[in-house]
Amino acid sequence: MTGYGAAFEWVRRHVEAERLPSAVLGIATADGVVALDAFGATHGRTARVDDPYRLFSITKVLTGLTAARAIERGLLTGEAPLSAAVPDFGADRDDVVRLRHLVSHTSGIPEPALDSAVPLRQALLEPGRDFAAGTASRYSTIAFEGIAALVAHATGRTWDADVADWTRAVGAGGLTLDEAADPHTVVDGPELGFDAAAFAGQRNPGAGMIGTAADLLAVGAALLRNGGEIVRPSTLAMMRRPLTGGIPRLEPYPAERGQDWGFTWNLRTRAPGLIDQDVYGHGGWAGTEFWVHPTAGVAYVLLTNLVQRPGVDADELDNAVVAAR
Repeated sequence: MTGYGAAFEWVRRHVEAERLPSAVLGIATADGVVALDAFGATHGRTARVDDPYRLFSITKVLTGLTAARAIERGLLTGEAPLSAAVPDFGADRDDVVRLRHLVSHTSGIPEPALDSAVPLRQALLEPGRDFAAGTASRYSTIAFEGIAALVAHATGRTWDADVADWTRAVGAGGLTLDEAADPHTVVDGPELGFDAAAFAGQRNPGAGMIGTAADLLAVGAALLRNGGEIVRPSTLAMMRRPLTGGIPRLEPYPAERGQDWGFTWNLRTRAPGLIDQDVYGHGGWAGTEFWVHPTAGVAYVLLTNLVQRPGVDADELDNAVVAAR
């Protein structure tokens, strides 16, 4: 853990104070994992470094990378309309929802509950809109069902099949939708009415993946190398271009949070609490974090399992990781 003691102490402190039930923190450079440790327990299950957790919205960037790979092959562009893959979509709308809207949370599609029993494709087709495509940004998970539909239409393969291929190739073969992986339980899920079985049945391309810290660190290391293992350098640069800078940002990601959306990446280019704002990545509903700092040359993963986390500021962890480099 040499050099990263403050980051691991941050996690230990929050677990010992019971602000987090369990946690795995891992840090990687372009050469691979350099530090990894686990803390705490979930209902008596001691956390171990190779334990799987629900990644929730970190899934979004995995789906985004798969869509970007289809773009590289000339099968899609950001201008592709959702109606090309889902002809019934938008029958009551006077705008056109395109891939670039779906990946940047600017589609205006009404959002269902995360654990809704309504099938995702049916939810995608619900009438109405929050706003005209491209005129505002509001965080959207249902949009990723649209991305998955466009990927399948363009490639003839499901989004998760392609994710399985390229993640396995970079050493992240444990990423899965399979509940047999036995992820740590979301501790306050029952209190919040979260139906884990209904959620798992969706196989949600915006939130459904399960994985270990080592899986995500393998992805992070490959992105730091930026040698084309997942996507070409020019494609990664495209994914990091801000797509929401000139439009209103609505809750829960208003403009004052200092971030933009790129091609599924959360770009914290103006985040007031960060030492290093050259960072892209994503967080997840139950506290998971996956961030890549290309200038600092470091990526890190925090896996945990609590939705309500008063007193936990992940910017503190980010700064402790970056300052150790």
